[in-house]
Amino acid sequence: MTKIKICGLTREEDINSVNRWLPDYAGFVFCKSRRQVEPKQVGKLRKMLDERIKPVGVFVNASIEFIEKLYCEGVIDLAQLHGDESSDYISELKNRIACPVIKAVRVKSTEQILRYEKCPCDILLLDSYVEGIYGGSGKTFNHLFVPKLDKKEFFIAGGLNSENIEQAIRMLKPYGVDVSSGVESNGVKDDGKISRIIQLVRSLHVKT
Repeated sequence: MTKIKICGLTREEDINSVNRWLPDYAGFVFCKSRRQVEPKQVGKLRKMLDERIKPVGVFVNASIEFIEKLYCEGVIDLAQLHGDESSDYISELKNRIACPVIKAVRVKSTEQILRYEKCPCDILLLDSYVEGIYGGSGKTFNHLFVPKLDKKEFFIAGGLNSENIEQAIRMLKPYGVDVSSGVESNGVKDDGKISRIIQLVRSLHVKT
């Protein structure tokens, strides 16, 4: 079954929504973004989060020590790296903590994705390339760029919503989908949209 990650949670209302509809992962953004949240606030939200949902920290070129601290304090279960983190950086992070690592690829070409298949991360996340924006752009990318990956599971991100997510899943058969702006109205998470997209993704496995 395709995993679902709802990213960019910032409010108690967002936690109430995901607890109601139970995606597999909930993303908290620690880098500069309109969805950025401070560690102290995430700690509070984490305590409210249903234990069946895994909290993911989203980082851009953060210090390893910062991620290590959040993981050791139980604030996050996984780290999503959305910047220019090298293979050496990822290896060092994984040597320090038993934290699964998702590495985001801002897709430009098929060859680029294939290079990242050799990355020491656990899962890839294929996202849209937008100059100066590290995720959450609301823009889609050309899914024809995505090759068959034998060595890495991957999430698909980038402008996914209830209108296009079924086609993306059927075409690419990803490990999971990552949705942020596609479940928002006026810049905040929308319970109705979260409900709709989660039920849609899970219904696909009844149809196939």
